[in-house]
Amino acid sequence: MLDHVKVVLVGTSHSGNIGSAARAMKVMGLSQMVLVAPECEVDDQAIALAAGAADIAANATIVDTLEEAVADCGLVVGSSARSRTLEWPMLEPRECGELFAVEGEKYPVALVFGRERIGLTNEELQRCHYHVCIPANPEYSSLNLAMAVQTISYEVRVAHLNREKSRYPAQAENEYPRHKELEMFYQHLENVITDTQFISKDKPGMVMNKLRRLFTRARPEAQELNILRGILSSIEKNLCNK
Repeated sequence: MLDHVKVVLVGTSHSGNIGSAARAMKVMGLSQMVLVAPECEVDDQAIALAAGAADIAANATIVDTLEEAVADCGLVVGSSARSRTLEWPMLEPRECGELFAVEGEKYPVALVFGRERIGLTNEELQRCHYHVCIPANPEYSSLNLAMAVQTISYEVRVAHLNREKSRYPAQAENEYPRHKELEMFYQHLENVITDTQFISKDKPGMVMNKLRRLFTRARPEAQELNILRGILSSIEKNLCNK
């Protein structure tokens, strides 16, 4: 299961943080690091701070966008402070670990961490099924990137070990669509409700954001998503026949 866990770092600006995050990952048995549009290289400082985990930093996959990083993932969780402006399903770190331990047995899953200074953008956070917030001391909640990676990775490892020890049956038997399939559905949905004039082609944002939030909260299974796509295709067919 641990081999299915991706640790995705978005827009990292300090190479030392890449090395420190790699070390945090390896201690917890994680090996897949993905760098999204990094603002630095995996240089000597990164390798030095990785210590015995230099292989993870040196072999990190580098992509241009978050969509590329998580396209094959069935579960994507973004690290975020609690927000009053963007309501989204939230997980505690322990809940996050337990969910990963179950779903990571079936398909790739991703933990997404943002930039050192500003974290993840709202648009990036909306690409995640859940957000996870580390309940740090409110009077001093400053966590560096490697600390955050270490904390969540620890919870994933503990949940995985507990699952193996108790041999309890899978809690998530349903197959969920991959990220790229969800994005295709959202594009299909936007096209249809634009054609039916439910939304304006010039201003789709607000309605589409609310619809994304609705379907993210509902989290349709793969078969359910196919039904929704079928309904949209039926509407398109009827529009063409008129």
